[in-house]
Amino acid sequence: MTRIEIKQHSDKAVIVVHEIYGLNSHISTMCTKLAEQGYDVYAPNLLDRKEPFGYEQEQEAYRNFTEHVGFDKASSAILTLTGQLKPQYRQLFLVGFSVGATASWMCGMSPDISAVVGYYGSRIRSYKEINLACPVLLFYPEAEPSFNVDELIAELRGNTQVQIRKFGGNHGFADPYSPRYVQASAEKAFGRMTDFLNSIG
Repeated sequence: MTRIEIKQHSDKAVIVVHEIYGLNSHISTMCTKLAEQGYDVYAPNLLDRKEPFGYEQEQEAYRNFTEHVGFDKASSAILTLTGQLKPQYRQLFLVGFSVGATASWMCGMSPDISAVVGYYGSRIRSYKEINLACPVLLFYPEAEPSFNVDELIAELRGNTQVQIRKFGGNHGFADPYSPRYVQASAEKAFGRMTDFLNSIG
């Protein structure tokens, strides 16, 4: 699958950026939910393979992303897509998950993007200094295994373009197909995201 595409004849589009696993059921479900909000929705396949990885292949999926994709290549692919879509839409939004959240954050420098939403983008901590050109909403769980969530929140708090919300659960709390799914947190985050996107110009 090269990408997911749902058209609603909207003047606003959301680009959903997947995790290390690729275009799996979680991403497909999120695209459908966003389309139900009235947006045109696109989700590019950033991996060098057609089939998504299973959750039991986490290490293999992570290794594939770091060795064959990486954040620079992922963000470049997103910006190429936004450049292609920009003439068709009044606003373009990015919604990314995990590595997709970090890649989306990096794309927040582009004037073509009206807003970014990132779910558990742990590696944003490596790109804190970028000059954002649009508002960004970040969602984190209470704890992450690889870094201190509260420290990152404190470091980003000085950026007036950034809003951050913390929810109960772990990395993956918004994924209904994951054993880490927390329904209440997922629903609150989705509601907060749609309010945020609706508030943008």
